[in-house]
Amino acid sequence: MKTHYYLGWFRNFFPENLRKVLKEDIIDRKSIVMISSNPSLYEDNGATERSWLDQASIKFDEYHLINYRVQKEDAQTLIHNASVIFLLGGNNLKQNVFLMEYELSNWIKKSRAVVVGASAGAINMSAKWLCSKNFGDEVEGSSVYEGIGLDEFSVLAHFDLENNMELVHRELSPLSEEINIYASNKDCAVRIKGDKIDIIGDVYFISQSKIQKLDATI
Repeated sequence: MKTHYYLGWFRNFFPENLRKVLKEDIIDRKSIVMISSNPSLYEDNGATERSWLDQASIKFDEYHLINYRVQKEDAQTLIHNASVIFLLGGNNLKQNVFLMEYELSNWIKKSRAVVVGASAGAINMSAKWLCSKNFGDEVEGSSVYEGIGLDEFSVLAHFDLENNMELVHRELSPLSEEINIYASNKDCAVRIKGDKIDIIGDVYFISQSKIQKLDATI
């Protein structure tokens, strides 16, 4: 059964309800593979994301970080053998380019691992996403990028929604005409388990240019 977590960002650690379901879902803890969002910056090692897992008492026998220090074939092998794949937060575009360069998307899609993404990682797990300077991306215009496509929807994660709802609605309305979008801020998550979608925290659903806040289910 596929299990995917699309996380926003967390001011401290995972809230109790998220910790509980993660511990239930992550049974195999042999190996976690973290995928950098800034793979040429080797100091970017996922320490924050690992601290969330440590605080939740989710620990692994082996920890691996994939960046440009790791050879492409070795990265693919690590993905193949992973118990959990964690796409780190940071730079959406650099992570997207890295996933394509290393041809990791199909390996991730074929994996039986629990797949988790935080912020940029969650965005790149989705089918497609809007890259825009209005969302903080370092670009001039706006364009749609292909993600890994673990699930057939788009994600905007870790954005100040409450103070920018009109902007978010305006920017994402065109994309929402062709694909559903889940938009979230801090301290929240969308969990996909099989065919079931669970909502943790403040998450908004945008479809056919209409936006609504979803009820939390966990």
